[in-house]
Amino acid sequence: MLMYEVRPILYATMQGRDEGMQAPALNAIHACDCIAGMKRMADGSVDIIVTSPPYNIGKEYATHNDRMPREQYLAWMGDVAGEARRVLKDDGSFFLNIGGKPSDPWIPFDVMQEFRNRFALQNVIHWIKSIAIQKADVGRYEGMCGDIAVGHYQPVNSQRYLSQCHEHIFHFTKSGDVQLDKTGIGVPYQDKSNIGRWKKATVDLRDRGNVWFIPYSTIRSSRPHPTTFPVKLPEMCIRLHGFSGSTVVLDPFMGIGSTACAARRLGISFIGFEIDAGYRAIAEEQLKMADPGI
Repeated sequence: MLMYEVRPILYATMQGRDEGMQAPALNAIHACDCIAGMKRMADGSVDIIVTSPPYNIGKEYATHNDRMPREQYLAWMGDVAGEARRVLKDDGSFFLNIGGKPSDPWIPFDVMQEFRNRFALQNVIHWIKSIAIQKADVGRYEGMCGDIAVGHYQPVNSQRYLSQCHEHIFHFTKSGDVQLDKTGIGVPYQDKSNIGRWKKATVDLRDRGNVWFIPYSTIRSSRPHPTTFPVKLPEMCIRLHGFSGSTVVLDPFMGIGSTACAARRLGISFIGFEIDAGYRAIAEEQLKMADPGI
C-alpha cells in the first residue's frame, strides 16, 4: 500500500491555462461551471479525477436541468471529457461513475462513447449497491450462516424492468497503461493456502477485482442530493490509483462533497466545482466532520 502524509489545507494557487488567469485554489469547492473551472487549470495539473455527473434521467436537482435533449447532453459530456483530459496528468486516472434507468439503460454507454476518442478505457468497475446471496451458492464457506440480502436500492414499480442494484465506474486513462496499486484496496485470501503458492501471493492480500460492493448508509430522512455516492467509493478509487502527500484529486461535479471528504480523510488535496449553493453548503459541513483527527 502506498504511504501518504497528512498536510494542512493549502489555499495556494497554480499557474492557470491562460496567462494572468488565476487557477482554482486547492482544497476548495468552487462556485462555477466545471468546464469554465477546468479552463482555468493548467495542463496536467491533477493526478486523479473522480466524479459522477448528472445522468440526464429526470432527477430533481435543485439547480441543474436533468432533462436535456440527448444530443445536447452527450455533447456536454464530450466537452467535459475534453477539458478533463487536458488537466489530467499523463499517468493519471479518471474514474467516471454513471448509471441509467431501467427504461433507458443506454445512457452510461452513450456517455462512455463521448470519452472514447479522448481516453483509453482501462477498466470497467461494477459498483454493487445491493446483492442477494443464497447460502447454497457459496458451498462450505464458514463465514456465511444463511441466505443474505444486503444493501439498498430504489425498487422499480414495473413488471417489465428489474430494479437496478449496480452502476458502472469507467476507469479512463490517457494510455491504457497506468500502473495501479491493486493491493491498496486488496482483500484477504479466503483460502489461506494460496499464500506462497503463487509468486505474487507473498502476503494475505489479493486483488479485489472489478466488482465492488459499496452500500449506501441507512438514513431515516430524505437524501439532500438525488444521486450522491458514498464516500467509500471515491476513497477506493483514489487508493486503487495510488496516492502520496502531493496527490491532487479533482471532482468536476462535487455535489455534497463525497470526493472532497475522501481526499480529506486520506490527507491529500482536492479541487471541486459545484454550481448549487445549497449542495456546496452541505459539502462544507461534511468536510468539517471528515477532517483528520476530528
